Amino acid sequence: MTIELSKENRNEVIVSIQRYFAENMDDTIGNLAADTFLDFLLQELGPLVYNKAVSDVQGRLQTRVMEVDMEVYEDEFQYWSKRDRKSKNK
Repeated sequence: MTIELSKENRNEVIVSIQRYFAENMDDTIGNLAADTFLDFLLQELGPLVYNKAVSDVQGRLQTRVMEVDMEVYEDEFQYWSKRDRKSKNK
């Protein structure tokens, strides 16, 4: 699985990686090294993050699907009970 980033997003991530190295590693990293590091992260960690997100979404969707019956349930055979209630209110 290949995770593709738009050119704009890729450039922003590269700048962020360079800043991270400069501020936290007491070292600098060039564009090519940051780009290569980004490729590594996308290949190595990308699927992990993607799969976790898919799993989270599946869980949320399953919860919502289980709640559908409560949200849209209609009692059956209500004609006579509704009619009887209307006649009592008159």
